[in-house]
Amino acid sequence: MSNNQSFLNKYIPLVDFLAHVLGENNEIILHDVTNPEQSIVAIRNNYISGREIGGPVTDFVTQILKDHGDNADFVTNYEAISKSKIRYQSSAYFIRNESNEVIGVLCINTDLQPYQNIMDAAHYVARHLLGDPKKHNALGSFKVDPLNLPIEDLTLSSIARVISAKGIPPERMNQEEKIEIVNELNNLGVFLLKGAVSEVAEQLKTSEATIYRYLKIVQK
Repeated sequence: MSNNQSFLNKYIPLVDFLAHVLGENNEIILHDVTNPEQSIVAIRNNYISGREIGGPVTDFVTQILKDHGDNADFVTNYEAISKSKIRYQSSAYFIRNESNEVIGVLCINTDLQPYQNIMDAAHYVARHLLGDPKKHNALGSFKVDPLNLPIEDLTLSSIARVISAKGIPPERMNQEEKIEIVNELNNLGVFLLKGAVSEVAEQLKTSEATIYRYLKIVQK
């Protein structure tokens, strides 16, 4: 084991720590940039990039090093796109040896899609359930700001709208119809909101365990 690798191995617990604290939509990668062909020393939540331990350094990391490695300790909030077309926000911390040479990079890649789903769901509910705020303003009646609505109200409204659109009482729906509803709610980002699984289970007259099972099916 080289001195650089031994030095970088001390940061592996930090990779685990950050992955646990920041959550599953944050990919944490530790690179050994002195070994570019097999630079990935540790990686967690790698669904964002699909990379594995032993993988090569990316052009993105190489460019960050070239632009900032000589005069910065870290860079934050770069926006990028993975090979699987996932938009993410990336930050990089440069790890230096005793000679002040950059030998490693600790990257945090944050999947932005869950946050976009929440925004899309809020705007959808505001426009289709509450009406177009611009039209109300034109008539001089009232103004609606969807971001001022309690998040619980957005959840309930989205669930009620999707279920009612089926035109079938939940107790008469079959499994396929309920899975279709879960899929639509998932696409709207409803399940990113606290308490959504419990509320959907109640309105669909089923158990939370069943909703989690349906979620696994649609997310595949």
